[in-house]
Amino acid sequence: MREKTLTLIILHIAVFLAGWTGIFGRLISLGGLPLVWYRMITSVVVLAAVLGCMHRLHRTAWKAVLKIAGCGILLALHWVAFFASIQASNVSIGVACVATSCFFTTLFDPLVNRRRIQWKNILLSFIAIAGILFIFSIDVRFRLGIALGLLCAALYSLFSILNINVARETKEDSATMLLYELIGGVLFLTLCIPAFRALYPAEPVVPAGMADLISLLLLGSVFTVIPFLFQLQALRKLSAFTVNMAYNLEPPYSIAIAAVLFGELQEVGFSFWVGICLIVLSVVLQTYSVVRGNK
Repeated sequence: MREKTLTLIILHIAVFLAGWTGIFGRLISLGGLPLVWYRMITSVVVLAAVLGCMHRLHRTAWKAVLKIAGCGILLALHWVAFFASIQASNVSIGVACVATSCFFTTLFDPLVNRRRIQWKNILLSFIAIAGILFIFSIDVRFRLGIALGLLCAALYSLFSILNINVARETKEDSATMLLYELIGGVLFLTLCIPAFRALYPAEPVVPAGMADLISLLLLGSVFTVIPFLFQLQALRKLSAFTVNMAYNLEPPYSIAIAAVLFGELQEVGFSFWVGICLIVLSVVLQTYSVVRGNK
């Protein structure tokens, strides 16, 4: 009981820090792919330095490295879709779409792990999905951002499920896994940059100035390394569904910050708030179910 409760607390700290992530999609002038490339490079340097100071860097079998790096590619694509969604709509809508990850998990998890469908999880998922449908009913200008947000959620769900399986198979600690996932994402995006420049020649690939550099440093360290270490630790004790449900609280955090910094509340209406309330309700019910089940 105590261990499960402590893990939930750690998970929700990670979610709160992650709630700041979407803000950087508005603050940084770069497009989604180069932004994520710089973010992951910064995170690799910071995490490697921390692990080096703690004498926790060690060699890992190449087979395990390749599997972990493969998860990193999914993580990179998830982040690219996330920031592209925010830039195509706004922070509030982009982060709200992440809530559909619980729905995708109910679909992907039984297929990947060949297990029975949990109907309770499906019911809780549809509460969150109902919230997304309310959000989807707003201005047609944001439909592209919503579509990219749904792709982002699907990629994150698949990453979470596969990450659990790889962690159990390789038995690597959370910090080492995150480091190799980030390295895998950096290598993959490096290969994609020439294609990005060819398709979007007008998009900048170099930070515009000191503001971009500081934002990238904060994004890649405080708001990436810390929450993901906490999240990977939580994934060892909780199900992918529970973790994804907890991350449904990311939208309210991001929305509150975006409202203060960018005045985004003027861009949304009543249906948006109905959707957010349903999303929060789904998280509360799932958290209560986990705690109650371990009494």
